[in-house]
Amino acid sequence: MDYVTKEEMSRQKGKGMWRFFLYSAIGIILFFVPVTLFDNNSILLDHFVTLTGNVFGDSIKYYTLLVIIVGAIYPFITGEWNKSTIETGITFFKVAGMAVGFMVVFQFGPAFVLREDIGPFLFNSLAVNLSILIPVGGAVLGLLVGYGMLVFIGVIMEPVMRPLFKTPGKSAVDAVASFVGSYSIGLLITNRVYKDGQYSRKEAMIIATGFSTVSATFMIVIARTLDLMDHWNLFFWTTLVVTFAVTALSVRIPPLRTEADYYYNGEDNSGKEDFEGNRFKYAWYKAKQQSFESEPLLENIMRNFRDAFRMTMTVVPTILSIGLLGLVIVEFTEIVYWVSFIFYPVLYLFPLEDIPLLAEAVTVSIIEMFLPSLLVVDAGIELRFITAVISVSCIIFFSAIVPCILATDINMQVWKMVAVWFIRAVLSLIIVIPIALLIF
Repeated sequence: MDYVTKEEMSRQKGKGMWRFFLYSAIGIILFFVPVTLFDNNSILLDHFVTLTGNVFGDSIKYYTLLVIIVGAIYPFITGEWNKSTIETGITFFKVAGMAVGFMVVFQFGPAFVLREDIGPFLFNSLAVNLSILIPVGGAVLGLLVGYGMLVFIGVIMEPVMRPLFKTPGKSAVDAVASFVGSYSIGLLITNRVYKDGQYSRKEAMIIATGFSTVSATFMIVIARTLDLMDHWNLFFWTTLVVTFAVTALSVRIPPLRTEADYYYNGEDNSGKEDFEGNRFKYAWYKAKQQSFESEPLLENIMRNFRDAFRMTMTVVPTILSIGLLGLVIVEFTEIVYWVSFIFYPVLYLFPLEDIPLLAEAVTVSIIEMFLPSLLVVDAGIELRFITAVISVSCIIFFSAIVPCILATDINMQVWKMVAVWFIRAVLSLIIVIPIALLIF
């Protein structure tokens, strides 16, 4: 943060903060206040998906397929498909996802792809919802992050960040913004701040693997898939608490605890976070500053919509291909079954039903964050709730987060990401299972 005096803060006295209050309130209502519409109690973004489905009916699948096609050919148009091994791999999965989309929509291809609980389930329950939710949700997320609310929260949270997470106070904004925004944008911000010398490599790794989780819009899809929208606020806030609690613990465990602490190009530009006077007043000053300097609402919405749509073009086709690969591994091989035994010692500490199913659901979370939900759709409420929380709090999964981290300058090895995933999975289970057993 900048060094700010009382005199500088006093200059903003009397200036209106209507955008801070109005836009933040609208964002909170859209994402967190459940209302009853269409005989269903849910948040407004979820109702928008329902309304879109009711209006366009079965034809919505053609819009989703179009998004997938554009996502698959876009890397070839921009020439990015062969810029790196990672880009080539992601492009391959996008093209494979396009093939899966065509097979499902036009009903041709191998029988296992067209099985109702594999191809059609991935397309109708995930791809269609994501193709609507991500652009719309991404557009209106600017109301939450662009007009001062998150900056205000970040400043207030500064004294918590260093002792809990071993990261600078400024990372509070990264933490909250990534949680309600986008992991990809969050990682881009983290990488830029790291390259500017304001985060050390260790701090960047903690933020990348501890805060860069999926957004609220992704969580809505999980909640819809597992029929948890009636418990949306419980699910959201439990996930937030569990995710950050696990991050606070994991930074004290190798490999993060023992990671060398140095700066990009050896330049430490982190500076000293300081200000005069009351922390609340300083937070209010920074909120005002962002609110006054932020772009007009329409520009904000359009810019965020463009960014979110580009993300949609990446996420939706890869969800189909990697999701299909994961389901095939789960359905037709014993790999997940044998690997899942590593979680049995933890799970048998609790009086749970169907421990093998939960163990497999946790195991497949490293492949793709939606796969655990697909495995437990018919399970009891306790198991569905536990799985929903863990699929988010584990953070690390190969279909998106791993390639995104590898694309940064943080240079975190894959084996370390796998180790962090396992640690987060175990800690998440230990924390969330007692909560679920107590509530349900």
